[in-house]
Amino acid sequence: MSTRSRAILLSAVAATAALTLSACGNGGMSGGGGNTNFVTGKNGIGTVPQGKRVAAPDLSGKTVDGKTLDVADYKGKVVVINVWGSWCPPCRAEANYFAKVSKEYQGKGVQFVGLNTRDSSTTPAVAFEKGHGITYPSLYDPTGKLMLRFKKGTLNPQLIPSTLILDRDGKIAARALQALSEESLLKMLKPVLAEK
Repeated sequence: MSTRSRAILLSAVAATAALTLSACGNGGMSGGGGNTNFVTGKNGIGTVPQGKRVAAPDLSGKTVDGKTLDVADYKGKVVVINVWGSWCPPCRAEANYFAKVSKEYQGKGVQFVGLNTRDSSTTPAVAFEKGHGITYPSLYDPTGKLMLRFKKGTLNPQLIPSTLILDRDGKIAARALQALSEESLLKMLKPVLAEK
């Protein structure tokens, strides 16, 4: 390999590493400009009052295990969407909490859905889910196309991990741009579940 080829390869590796590090953060509070109707609390969780929410975009496609999934099919349930990647340390930190809470709320009007992104194949994603006891489905979004469907200025997933709560009408009620503890996840979920 020539020196020039090696330099190009090293530049590409450095750029990829920078993208990966910037994508996998420990939180944030950005939300877009203008009158967005949402408030971000001190805990980093953004919420929108019931009458001011916007519908989630089309989130459908193949799952990490090759099945077809459309989040719109869960209308009538509160949906917890967790954006994750097997390569992301904060995602690993929160995965066991998501597995536990999803099992506790099974059959109680709540559906968990993962949104796996930036894994180059489904193999590490499937291993991640198995290793953390995750039994709910995860859409496979290796290039982030599904994340880009969220409109700017809404409660959109901007980091990995991100978590969104959709109300029973399929509208975005809450968002966290950080890894969540079990307690934080329940603080997001319970108020939306209590809505009539």
